[in-house]
Amino acid sequence: MKFPAGVLVLGIFLLTPLFAPVPLDAQTLPFPDLSTQGTMEIPTPPADPVIPFIDLTVRNPESGQEVAFSLQLLLLITILSLAPGIIILLTSFLRISIVLDFIKRALSLQQVPPNQVIMGISLFLTFFIMWPTFRVVYDNAFRPLADGNISVEQAYREAEAPMRLFMYRQMQGNTDNIRLFMAMRGLDRPNTLADVPTYVLIPAFILNELTVAFKIGIVLFIPFIVIDMVVASALMSMGMIMLPPVMISMPFKLILFILVDGWGLLTDQIVRSFV
Repeated sequence: MKFPAGVLVLGIFLLTPLFAPVPLDAQTLPFPDLSTQGTMEIPTPPADPVIPFIDLTVRNPESGQEVAFSLQLLLLITILSLAPGIIILLTSFLRISIVLDFIKRALSLQQVPPNQVIMGISLFLTFFIMWPTFRVVYDNAFRPLADGNISVEQAYREAEAPMRLFMYRQMQGNTDNIRLFMAMRGLDRPNTLADVPTYVLIPAFILNELTVAFKIGIVLFIPFIVIDMVVASALMSMGMIMLPPVMISMPFKLILFILVDGWGLLTDQIVRSFV
């Protein structure tokens, strides 16, 4: 595309002042002193954000209060690290999780409900069952310790007592596990709960929970095994040998479980087993 010569000449004439050099006298003019301009304010640049400095040093404590606080912090970190094991083994979580897994296997369910859902149900049922015990621990141990009314050792004793009482109540009908661990340690026969050490009571409670959970699982399996046997016999009589009986019996199991309100009955019996 060609432009007329007059247009090119006019454009060069208009753009020439933009690229012309600045005169020398204009370059040597002093820069105006803005500090004398009362009507013009110079904005101050924003301060750089200050990043807090963390100093990890080893020094001697300046007072006994610092020693007590350090021991409390160490004890708190230890309890938090052991919290999953405490919740799983020293509460009703162990029995509930095993029973729910048994019912899942009895119904021939593989992925429904997922294991995360089973663990979540077990956790919240544990909170429901253990709430009175946790309340006593909070009122007698944690709250006074936070207020500074008792020491860490006293708080441990106050928190240990309700947990020991809960574990012992679950074994009142069967104290064979306590006698077993007492005999293995060579300890004398206890007359009261106070004579049973905590390191003996905890493993005895765990074995008792495993035994009770397996007993409940056996009872849950019986009606569903009957359904499996009936379906397998019917398929065998019809000559359907290659058809898996589980595929046919699972819908009947689910129908039976829903008709009898299985989740409600199961939850009710689990909670009652801890009363």
